[in-house]
Amino acid sequence: MSWQDLQWQESMRIRVNINGMMSEQMGEWGLTKEELLALPLESAAQGMIDKRDQMKWRELPYNQDEIVADILATAAEIQARFENFVVLGIGGSALGPIAVHQALRHLHYNDLPAEKRGGPRLYIEDNVDPERMAALLDVIDVEKTMFNVITKSGSTSETMSQLLIITDILRGKLGQDISSHIIATTDKEKGNLIKIARREGWKTFYVPDGVGGRFSQLCPVGLLAAAVCGIDIRDMLAGAAYMDKLSAEPDIFKNPAYLLAAVQVAAMEKGCNIHVLMPYADSLRFFSDWYAQLWAESLGKQWDNDGNLIHAGQTPVKALGVTDQHSQVQLYTEGPFDKVVTFLGVERYRVTTPIPDGYLDIPDVSFLCGHTQNELIAAEQRATEYAIAKSGHLINTITLPEVNAFTVGQLLYLFEVMTAFAGELLNLNAFDQPGVEEGKNATYALLGKPGFDEKRAELESAPPDLDRYIV
Repeated sequence: MSWQDLQWQESMRIRVNINGMMSEQMGEWGLTKEELLALPLESAAQGMIDKRDQMKWRELPYNQDEIVADILATAAEIQARFENFVVLGIGGSALGPIAVHQALRHLHYNDLPAEKRGGPRLYIEDNVDPERMAALLDVIDVEKTMFNVITKSGSTSETMSQLLIITDILRGKLGQDISSHIIATTDKEKGNLIKIARREGWKTFYVPDGVGGRFSQLCPVGLLAAAVCGIDIRDMLAGAAYMDKLSAEPDIFKNPAYLLAAVQVAAMEKGCNIHVLMPYADSLRFFSDWYAQLWAESLGKQWDNDGNLIHAGQTPVKALGVTDQHSQVQLYTEGPFDKVVTFLGVERYRVTTPIPDGYLDIPDVSFLCGHTQNELIAAEQRATEYAIAKSGHLINTITLPEVNAFTVGQLLYLFEVMTAFAGELLNLNAFDQPGVEEGKNATYALLGKPGFDEKRAELESAPPDLDRYIV
């Protein structure tokens, strides 16, 4: 296997370039090395060591041999029996699987004939827009579909509403025993879904203790859907393990995850409260969605660990090169100095698409002839990096040698460690989400969930909207 070869691993190493963040290159708005070294780097690095036992997601590359074997066996059964695989989930239960599938499968995977796909069509239902569920049911035969319901607590209203709809339909088609069509991924002991799964006799995978939703892609939450669609999940885990080794280096200038965290935190302190992630590959476009949850939910905190009011955080913005050169880059080159743009590039695409000769009498078109779209997108990325940096706005670049399961595993783990280290630098808890809980509780109150009478009364006592501000 390639990933077991150390030389091959090194050839697949993700590279991080922060030249566009530093004052030697950027002048007034850049960061100095002294500003980076003034951050609490030593205590943050020690915190990553001391708290590693609490960050159970860091052990996922190493402790899942039996689970991976079970996932692969289950995936093979699903591939043999079903035309569709549907994930019912939201947040981390959906964004990671979407990002990985887009990265590692055909960009029009579901449109391919079955013999070319090599696996069931994949649908990830990550919202409760009523039209969305109706649309799904228009294009799948539930009797030929395996459903994977994912929620650690089993109290996620969006996911459980999806489950109630699907189980009702399945029972109408199949009778009371629908266990051959549902797999639950949830907590091993606690919560509503594990109770339901055991009562119903559903196949179950577990979300490990200490692995929160936004850090869960490398456990069964993300690995099952990937394996069902033919992605080599062992390669992904090997890539994560490789990045874990790179992330053990205490010197931030040798540690890609710590370096990225440090420059972002230093930039925040200089007023850069927006972080744009801009992949230059359609395969990586949904990494921006997954990363947005990881960064925002982890670092957007009102209080630090000492009880100080801080209102910390940096707003993530998703963009796509080249597409958003035509919609956002004007702002990034001439707008406020309140953001950092991270380019996510690829050295070698999986295909080469030549640009043929044509319209040779029109110079504005013919200059493209004889080149490839590979050259074009690379030039567009380099030109946009140059234009934004020339204007004094901060940039950095993450480059994958190619997009494969090993490098995708690296990238997932890179961003996770980067986020955790940023939390240590900011002295906050990167693993809770109290602001999310407030919205959940308000939803429960509005829908009449028992035990939320006080919250319902609070909502009812809120000042009414004023008619003069409604047009």
